[in-house]
Parts: sequence; C-alpha cells; structure tokens
Amino acid sequence: MEAPKGIQILAEAGDIQAICRNELRLESKDGEISLDARRIRLMRLPEGKASTSSSSSGNRQTVYEVCVCPNGRLFLSQAGTGSTCQISNNVCL
Repeated sequence: MEAPKGIQILAEAGDIQAICRNELRLESKDGEISLDARRIRLMRLPEGKASTSSSSSGNRQTVYEVCVCPNGRLFLSQAGTGSTCQISNNVCL
C-alpha cells in the first residue's frame, strides 16, 4: 500500500493479522511506532546465557527482563537486583 498522506487500517469488532515467511518490518522515517494495548506479547524471544558472576540459588528464577542488543535484537535475561543484560551475549552476534 502506498499513499501520499497516510493509510488507516481499522477493525472495529475483530482482529487484524499480518503473516509472512521472513521479516515483518515496521518503519517510521520521522516519527514513532506506538503499540497501544493492555498486553504486548513477545513470543519466542531467545534467552541469554547467565554470566558466571551471577549468583545462582537452588531455585530457578522465573522473572526476566527484556534486553536490547546494539543491533536492535531483543532477548530475555533472568532478572536480578540490577540489570542482567550483557552486550557480549552470544544472542547479539
């Protein structure tokens, strides 16, 4: 779709679905992309490896933080008292 001033897609009583084989890209040249919902689900994010300096208790923690690589890729890391995101994480390569 192309338009000189804008395009609006509206589903008053149903869902909108976009499916593709490879990449789905949302890009804004001069503005922002807003996701406005009660819940936003990011499914199948890779989980980063815990660093060796992280304290490990007998119980596996189930709280995660969403981390962002310098290239924009997202991954999960087990949450700690401070940030547990590591730029050197193999997920970012």
